[in-house]
Amino acid sequence: MPKIYFLCTGNACRSQMAEGFAQQLLGPNWQVASAGVETHGLNPLAVQVMSEVGIDISDHVSKLIDLTYLNQCAVVVTLCGDARDRCPVTPATVTRLHWPLPDPARTTGSVSDQLLVFRQVRDQIKARVIDLARDLECFGNVAVHNDNERLQY
Repeated sequence: MPKIYFLCTGNACRSQMAEGFAQQLLGPNWQVASAGVETHGLNPLAVQVMSEVGIDISDHVSKLIDLTYLNQCAVVVTLCGDARDRCPVTPATVTRLHWPLPDPARTTGSVSDQLLVFRQVRDQIKARVIDLARDLECFGNVAVHNDNERLQY
């Protein structure tokens, strides 16, 4: 079964939301996980905005990158520059994608202001995971590298 890993700095918001969407959209044919280069704890606003779209991530925990899992992945997606820059080297067989999304946890202001940004980032992640799921389905377990090299897994 192919594996996919979503990585961000603290595995608190973006990567957790991506994992939730991917579990729903990729189905049982993929093993889906998320992690961070640090652990910041699961952000309760991420839990709240995912719940609004019917996805429960309340049992997720903030995890550090597991090198064994990382090296077994078919696809690794970084959701911020920090994770991209600090992500360990992966084998050439791993397709790496980068989605530079803002960190909603850095939003200041009222809870309403923060929720607005969390929802915007959530919706961006959902759209990207939907596109990724379509791409993976279209290529039938073949990923397209950034340089358009096709890799079988």
